[in-house]
Amino acid sequence: MTSDFRKSRVAGALTLIAGLMGAAGIASAYSGEDLAKTAKVTLDEARAVALKARPGTITDQELEKEKGGSGLRYSFDIKDGKTTYEIGVDAQTGKVLENAAEGAHPD
Repeated sequence: MTSDFRKSRVAGALTLIAGLMGAAGIASAYSGEDLAKTAKVTLDEARAVALKARPGTITDQELEKEKGGSGLRYSFDIKDGKTTYEIGVDAQTGKVLENAAEGAHPD
């Protein structure tokens, strides 16, 4: 195989992986992205914490100012079976602030 052919195959594979990640509901953009510069914990780190606390599929994610903890939190909606849970992760410490099933009228 030539070097250019290998590079082309690798680029194609990376494009496919990125497409599959998008199809799985993992988005690179999120609500509150403008607040990220003030967070000590990255979105990827917070996502890993949230999924460890509540395994499932992330259906929504945001960074928001909210009471509790440092006042800046990542909020994830994670679907596990038929139930959706809200997992809050402090954007400064990485601590789980909330891990509860969504009510009948979610935020």
